[in-house]
Amino acid sequence: MGTVFAIHLYADTEQEALSFFEVAFEEVERLEETLSKFRPSSEICRINRLAATQPVTTDPEVFSLIDQSLRYSEQTGGAFDITVGPLMRTWGFFRAEGHFPSKDDLNAARERTGFEKIVLDPGTRAIQFAVPAMELDLGAIGKGYAVDRTVEILRESGVNAAVVVAGSSTVYALGSPPEEEGWKLHVPDPLDRTRKISTVKLRDQAISTSGSYERFFELDGHKYCHVMDPRTGIPVEGVLQSTLIGCDGAITDAISEALFVLGAEGRALLSKFEDISALSVLIEGQAPRILQWNWPDPAVGQNEIVNLEPSYGRAQAS
Repeated sequence: MGTVFAIHLYADTEQEALSFFEVAFEEVERLEETLSKFRPSSEICRINRLAATQPVTTDPEVFSLIDQSLRYSEQTGGAFDITVGPLMRTWGFFRAEGHFPSKDDLNAARERTGFEKIVLDPGTRAIQFAVPAMELDLGAIGKGYAVDRTVEILRESGVNAAVVVAGSSTVYALGSPPEEEGWKLHVPDPLDRTRKISTVKLRDQAISTSGSYERFFELDGHKYCHVMDPRTGIPVEGVLQSTLIGCDGAITDAISEALFVLGAEGRALLSKFEDISALSVLIEGQAPRILQWNWPDPAVGQNEIVNLEPSYGRAQAS
């Protein structure tokens, strides 16, 4: 998954904690082997090799995750899309050799992109691509799903208080530390990640952040970030960061990515979901602007807040 997983938990003994860590990280490794597009033996790579020429029957877990991803694509109007691999490759992000593609190369990549070109058969759990040279890339949801599964394993093992962290992008807060209301988590300032723009306390919730600072390249003084707008085939501009709080890591991963793509237009998307909170940092000229939706930290942004809260009121921090 191209990141580091970390787990912080409470246990009665060190030995018990070690046993929890072992089963949890075994699950992370299992999912890496199943979902990674960079491991030729993975199920995702098998689908990518065959689905353009024949229906590919897969296991219930992988089929369910792909089906869930396509539903998020529909709900976001294509702002979230697990088929953007050809676009990422055309812009040079996979090999860290960023460049501006030719018009012909960009058009060719767009022809191989689009969630609506994936055909699913629930009866046989089969997947087929409607056009050749398509590929699935679960990078924008896979970490969140892996966090969710790890939390489920910990719960089943008897852990009541833990934080599961996937790099800097996705965190799940299971229960709370002793005598605390929740786990205290910080949202970084995208312009200076040693600083924070918000602190929240979460309990049995996930938080995901998508940012333009992790992977980008500069060309003729212009910065192009790795977050692609699947609808245009061009990297997103004018957005520095989007953060989402929700019930699980899969939804916060997917919708934070879509919110990053949509920028200030994200309000219509957020109104489709219950029990979520969102925070976006846009850039207008040289000045950042913070947009929030149901955000549980009342101090966020101070005078920079542009309030996008819906009429049914604020979500309360637990």
